[in-house]
Amino acid sequence: MSIRLLVTTLTAVLCAAFALVAAAQEGMMPKPGPEHQALGFFAGKWSFEGEAKESPMGPAGKITFTESCEWFEGGFALLCRSEGKTPMGPTKALGIMNYDAEQKAYTYYGIEANMPPFMATGQREGKVWRYRSESKMGETSVHTRVTITETSPTSYTFDMETSTDGSTWTPVMEGKSTKSTS
Repeated sequence: MSIRLLVTTLTAVLCAAFALVAAAQEGMMPKPGPEHQALGFFAGKWSFEGEAKESPMGPAGKITFTESCEWFEGGFALLCRSEGKTPMGPTKALGIMNYDAEQKAYTYYGIEANMPPFMATGQREGKVWRYRSESKMGETSVHTRVTITETSPTSYTFDMETSTDGSTWTPVMEGKSTKSTS
């Protein structure tokens, strides 16, 4: 047997073995559960209009942005990209929405232009999603809570509040988002 034939045969055998292992593992691969599937509400293209309140996070004023969320391969997470205008100027953001079965909580990881990244965890009760996070602004711990309420299959309201003591909450932003039907 020539070296060329041996290499070709070994390559074919290895490729077939990898294909069989992959096929066998496919049956063992986890599948998205109902909690992951609930994130599908946010899949699509959205337009947000809202109002920022005067707060340590920034000045008051109008907020508008568009957001596009799509499933990441496998159906366990949504990837969301947004861009728009805030009272502090134009902005862009990237977010990842997921369900952590071990924590039994929804997670949101976000990065926004000119802001540090943040992580929030949340729960869903019917059509209401509640997320919380904690971050530092200098030496001060800032607690944030977000409430998203599905008002129809193509719209939701959004409220964000912050607190430095975890019990007295100040409104930071509110608005409404509408899904494009085209």
